[in-house]
Amino acid sequence: MAVEFRLLNDIAAYVDGVVMELGPPQQRSVLGVLLVEAPRHVSVEQLIGRVWGDQPPQRVKGTLYSYLSRLRSALATAGKDALIARRSGGYALVVDRDAVDLHRFRLLVEQARAADEAAQAATLFDQAFTLWQGEPPEFGDTPWFRTLRESLQRERWAAVLDRNDVRLRIGHHGELLAELSRWVEEHPLDERLAGQYMLALYRSEHTGDALIAYEDVRRRLAQELGADPGPHLRTLHQQILTNDSALAPPRRTPAAFAARLVARPVPRQLPAPPTQLIGRASELIRLDELLAPKAEQRTAMPVSVICGAGGTGKTWLALRWAHDHQRQFPDGQIFVDLRGYTPSAEPLAPSLVIRGFLDTLGVDAEDIPADPDTQAALYRSLVADKRMLIMLDNARDTGHVLPLLPGSPTCTVVITSRHQLTGLVASHQPIHVTVGTFDHTTARELLSLLSDAERIAAEPDATTALVDHCAGLPLALSVLAARISTNSALTLAALAAELHDSAHQLDVLETGESGMDVRTVFASSYQALDHETAQVFRQLAHAPGPDIALPAAASLTTLPPARLRTALRRLRVAHLLQEHAPGRFSCHDLLRAYAIELVDTTDGCQGRAALTRVLDHYLHTAVAADRLLLPHRDPIHLPPTAEGVRPEDITAHDKSMAWFTCEHSVLIAAVSYAARAGHDTHAWQLAWALTTFLTRCGRWTDVAAIHTTALAAATRLKDPTAQAESHRALAWERTEAGDNRAAHSELSRALTIAAENSDTLSQAHTHLALGWLYEREGDQHAALRHDRQALDLFDSLAHRPGLARALNAVAWDHGRQGNYQEAVDCCHRALDIQTELGDRRGQAATLDTLGCAYQDAGDNRSALNCHQQALLIHRALGHRYNEAEALVHLGQTQQATGDHPAARQALEQALLIYQEIQVPESCVEEACNLLHALETRGAAEYSPAKSLD
Repeated sequence: MAVEFRLLNDIAAYVDGVVMELGPPQQRSVLGVLLVEAPRHVSVEQLIGRVWGDQPPQRVKGTLYSYLSRLRSALATAGKDALIARRSGGYALVVDRDAVDLHRFRLLVEQARAADEAAQAATLFDQAFTLWQGEPPEFGDTPWFRTLRESLQRERWAAVLDRNDVRLRIGHHGELLAELSRWVEEHPLDERLAGQYMLALYRSEHTGDALIAYEDVRRRLAQELGADPGPHLRTLHQQILTNDSALAPPRRTPAAFAARLVARPVPRQLPAPPTQLIGRASELIRLDELLAPKAEQRTAMPVSVICGAGGTGKTWLALRWAHDHQRQFPDGQIFVDLRGYTPSAEPLAPSLVIRGFLDTLGVDAEDIPADPDTQAALYRSLVADKRMLIMLDNARDTGHVLPLLPGSPTCTVVITSRHQLTGLVASHQPIHVTVGTFDHTTARELLSLLSDAERIAAEPDATTALVDHCAGLPLALSVLAARISTNSALTLAALAAELHDSAHQLDVLETGESGMDVRTVFASSYQALDHETAQVFRQLAHAPGPDIALPAAASLTTLPPARLRTALRRLRVAHLLQEHAPGRFSCHDLLRAYAIELVDTTDGCQGRAALTRVLDHYLHTAVAADRLLLPHRDPIHLPPTAEGVRPEDITAHDKSMAWFTCEHSVLIAAVSYAARAGHDTHAWQLAWALTTFLTRCGRWTDVAAIHTTALAAATRLKDPTAQAESHRALAWERTEAGDNRAAHSELSRALTIAAENSDTLSQAHTHLALGWLYEREGDQHAALRHDRQALDLFDSLAHRPGLARALNAVAWDHGRQGNYQEAVDCCHRALDIQTELGDRRGQAATLDTLGCAYQDAGDNRSALNCHQQALLIHRALGHRYNEAEALVHLGQTQQATGDHPAARQALEQALLIYQEIQVPESCVEEACNLLHALETRGAAEYSPAKSLD
């Protein structure tokens, strides 16, 4: 029997995964004191002082003994694994210290600090921190409990700092940056933390930011404490200034890659199971066949498909079985909601799911290949021969899950779907479990179990009516039970009358769900909400994408933060909303469908205004964030925001990248959502704002999707500038995919549109794109012709950022044709403009061109300096493609100077980046050929390729 006690987040106890009822707060506080001291005994006087402080009630000892007696009864199911024993003058909780999360945390931290290997220490620290789910609880309001909470916070913080050191030792500086940045804001005077942040920045090629971080902490120490930084921080500062090799990150090797994987905790992703599951005994027995011993060695992977109508409890059944058999899967359990039948959201693409699996399995971003098929192969390799459970929830059809199946017979797969997945039945012969609705007796039993059994028994006729209205659907019964349990004044007869009087019927969402009167159940729960909370429920139906963050919800609803949080909390209590991650909210698909219907019949103009507000929020925030990524991009004219919209305040480049990383899936969904809703301006402008982020991350498939939608929207708007913009973006994507013919077609259309509308600026940008495309094809004369046309047009408009870009392109063309002095002159003219404008991205591209011109002219020292500067800027901007290109050019120059080890390192780094993002095969071939030449002949010359700045 597995017993588990939790103190780090709340005082709770579990037996075999089932939570135990521990009574009122002070009774739980008594258990908390015993848990902290376990297995040592605590005197009666100590218990009283710790639980009640200096204000004990009358007959406090009697109250204490009553609490202890009730706790003994509550823990009775644990048997000998958890006993409250009487000791001389006090009491002790006799329990294995490993069963108490606080003691388990301390033991793991102690083992981590004593570990000989950094990878082993990282694993132990990660296991320790999985025991924390938030801040330490408030416990009781007494001096002892307040001191305990402060002590736990100090313990955790000390462990955080130790773990940071370990993760830095094994090369996890890139992963740490975001966390360290947040912690530095929270602990601005912590010198050890500041040093870790500086080192992570330096190793991530953000040397300037590392030096700024040092100045920040030095200034704060002087202002607030009148002190200077300590010797360790001063030494680190000096090492960064001198580029001390001792600060270099550990070399990435296959062994280091394996160590990084070993250092990750075993995935335990199963959501919480239902506390009790009734009426599914035969289904559980059927699922047990997945683990039944076979007469011969297993050669086929065990697969089960749990299918049935929406709301029948497929996921509950799967989770209950999975939790009951966790020990059969020691290598981990992976869970994913595929969103196969989620209204207003597209199903999760298998390629995105596999990318998430690789993150779960501990593969660093830099080690993930760009090609989806290669990612899938890596996923199958990582789970091969592991005893893992893969749970694929809410699958759309057979094609949705086939790419996600591991190839190893040691893995077990459980799939839930509304579809029967007949194709999978034919190919993999799974154990097929069909989950139907409950009969009347079982439905009544479930309603009694989930709500107040005495009230159910007292009103049998009303209960019968309620069960009949639920049509045996477990989801409907659960929502109804929540309503009964949270309102003691509501009679079952009154609730049954509400259901009977409701004329609404919930339409069938997918196949085979007729006769399920779910809408009336949702309506009874919805109608119990106060006016403001009900309005928030309806407004959330307008949220595009899989979820919505709190700032976007604030713009959607126009509520002040405190009132919004109250409404969201009430919706969670009523089981009408889920907070699946801190500050991010989602709605069950049936509830979302119901909310959409309410919007259609209730809100009218108000509903359209809410949709406009949330699209305004995403658009204005995205445009501001894009401005930080690419300050000299030609701006677009945004309509003013609707009243009540509060775009997020993003003020720094790294925060912009972080925001796009969190929200890009929502923003992509918002593009198509806006177009479907007739908000064409929002559709194309959102696509415009997303382009910089997506291209820097190499997400070309997403670029194609959003700009196909944006182009249709711009066509409906009869906006030629927007149409040409999308044609250029689609051309860029087609070029990266190696489809040059389609790219030419897109750019030809863009040029025609610009010419027909006398849009000189659009023509200039299109000629520049054509020059880049022709250069990629090797037609240097056509490239120079188009780049010169762009140069003349930008010059006529006095468009200085464009003029500098065109000068850079012309310089490249001259360099490819052997006109080195012309190339150098054009580069210096471009750099002068870009330096004046503060255009770092433009400077990086021009420096790269200048470096290639110097290299071709034989001035390798100047070339090396230019490429190194370009590389640093590209890395700081997060532009992965240009970073890899700069590494290739740097490697060529180092090769020419005879520094073959440095050249090999640069080319290997470029190849790693190319594998992460979508690039033409020619880029990979070029880097591979250079490496091959380096290894076989020591040197070889290859013509470098120009980038589209």
